[in-house]
Amino acid sequence: MRKFFKTLITSFLAFALLLTGIPLSAATAASKINDLVIDLNVPQVTREVTDSKLDLNALHIYEDDSFMLASENLKWKSSNKNVASVSKDGEVTLSGHYGKTFISVSDGTHTDRISIQFKGNQDKVLVKKENGLRYDLIGKAIEQMTMEEKVGQMLMPDFRTWKGQNVTVMNDDIAKLVKDYHLGGVILFRENTVTADQTTKLVSAYQDAAEKYGLLISIDQEGGIVTRLQTGTDMPGNMALGAARSEETAQKVGKAIGEELNALGINMNFGPVLDVNNNPDNPVIGVRSFGENPELVGKLGNAYIKGLHETGTAATAKHFPGHGDTAVDSHIGLSEVPHDIDRLKKVELYPFQQAMDAGIDAIMTAHVTFPKIDNTKAISKKDGTEIAVPATLSHKVLTGLMREDMDFKGVIVTDAMNMGAISEHFGPVDAAIRAVKAGADILLMPVGIEAVANGIYDAVNSGDISEDRLEQSVERVLTLKLNRSIVKAEAEKSLEEKAAHALQVVGSPEHKAVEKEAAEKSITLVKNEAVLPLKVSPEDKIVVVGGSGFSINLLAAEVQKHHPGAVYVNTSGPLTAAQLEQVQGAKYIIVGTYTSSVSGRAQNASQMVMTRQLIETGIPVIAVGARNPYDIMSYTDVDAYLVQYGFRPASFEAAANTIFGKNNPTGKLPVTIYNHDGSVLYGYDHGLGY
Repeated sequence: MRKFFKTLITSFLAFALLLTGIPLSAATAASKINDLVIDLNVPQVTREVTDSKLDLNALHIYEDDSFMLASENLKWKSSNKNVASVSKDGEVTLSGHYGKTFISVSDGTHTDRISIQFKGNQDKVLVKKENGLRYDLIGKAIEQMTMEEKVGQMLMPDFRTWKGQNVTVMNDDIAKLVKDYHLGGVILFRENTVTADQTTKLVSAYQDAAEKYGLLISIDQEGGIVTRLQTGTDMPGNMALGAARSEETAQKVGKAIGEELNALGINMNFGPVLDVNNNPDNPVIGVRSFGENPELVGKLGNAYIKGLHETGTAATAKHFPGHGDTAVDSHIGLSEVPHDIDRLKKVELYPFQQAMDAGIDAIMTAHVTFPKIDNTKAISKKDGTEIAVPATLSHKVLTGLMREDMDFKGVIVTDAMNMGAISEHFGPVDAAIRAVKAGADILLMPVGIEAVANGIYDAVNSGDISEDRLEQSVERVLTLKLNRSIVKAEAEKSLEEKAAHALQVVGSPEHKAVEKEAAEKSITLVKNEAVLPLKVSPEDKIVVVGGSGFSINLLAAEVQKHHPGAVYVNTSGPLTAAQLEQVQGAKYIIVGTYTSSVSGRAQNASQMVMTRQLIETGIPVIAVGARNPYDIMSYTDVDAYLVQYGFRPASFEAAANTIFGKNNPTGKLPVTIYNHDGSVLYGYDHGLGY
């Protein structure tokens, strides 16, 4: 009788803990375990061998068909150590010898195994999964989910702020929302990521608040101008990598970014951008793109993705089908890409297809219209006019083009649903329903989590959205989580251990070295009328001109490391008589310009007028394009012009080192620079050296 009551109490406690979303302790969980499975035996799971290593996880399956990472009392074994060995953590290391081995794991009660064969003559590793219903983890988990839980896996809100304050620590209200709406993920922003220690604790608290399955913790850590971490390594952006022309460097950058995110507990990066920036007037992509050449974008994109994947970080290619040839910012309004499918396949779609073929985890959609693919119209809730339906809400784009024509099997994530192109024209709930019906798996940053969730519940209950449609998305989301080991563990590392590891990895000397390498390789010398590298004496006067609001003060500081007496004139507008007086007597003038739009580099724009004033002094002028490479089109008579593609400190350091001959410029233009009349000023692949 006593044994009966003990069992009853244990079962009741386990049930209560499951209801609250609190992970079971190892002791309690042990009484509820039904099976032990190697994750790679799950049919949907794929994993690459990297540097002769393959990571395996053991999963405990519970009575309710949920699963967790088994972490204690496991024994891993290889039946043939000549072929491969296995660590106590499930890391398989192949020896390079021909043959076959079984890797097995046991918890003392349950066992599982998987076959690994190395074919030396073909340099191939063949993994043969075990078969059987026991491995249908995802299908069985979905069967046990309520409709509300399925919807929850498809929601990824942001909690940048709460009641006017930046969210840097978890609060009870947010934790309740995570539980009540069974959220599958969240996205972090700069407001949330102040230090490595703080970010690690916030991420850990999010995972603690989640229910049975781990949260996708995502972020836009592209590098360059889109860098969300306030701590760590500020990698040069994609166009800098495009100028460097090195797949090896792009992979190193992706890997370093992934290692820092992974150390913080962030498991999904919304990068790389695979938009082909063939429109110099693009106000939102620009230097976030690797360049205007689809093959270059595809190669460097895949290298960057490979680097991310090596760290276990999920990668996301964006913005499908392509946001490069646009002149409207989709944060503000709807933009159109007018090309037909043949042109799109050659240019815009090419890098995405390369990424899909290489196993990209997720694709993010574009809030852009593609009338030659889908000319469906809708009535704008903003002004009642007829508008085209953007890709994010288009069944023809997401299901017809991406799923059926391009055979993408991974997760489709919408771009932020709070952007003006969507929220203003369609309304938060209608937009969410349209996106799900179109084929989106994750709704990013829905406006009003409660309203959107309830709106989708209503659509399912009314038959407007089938539960089968939800299950397709949930299967893909859970597949991604298993592929990237985003699963709750029975025994987590302590917060202190996590934070200590993050402090070691984030901003490490090794990552700073990658940052420096990428920045130096990216510097592109576009024009040089026998001015560079500078040869100066200590008594020579050098003046640096440009606005601190555009970070040109960083350029001045780097110049002063080479020439301590350099004078800095802090302005980004037409020079006053007093400022022109400061310039007089200089042997050289170094000017930094920073533009992000067509208006910024117009002939009459303030920085362009300022630069031409400096040229008119007759003193040799070296200009540095601190962001977009196109600035020279409005000051073509400059003596020398370098491009650094971003405003991070490492790029200013690399530019100054190049000016003074400490770095030999090897960058090549990844885009064409045009004159104002549309003629070519400097072509794609142009770049000078010393």
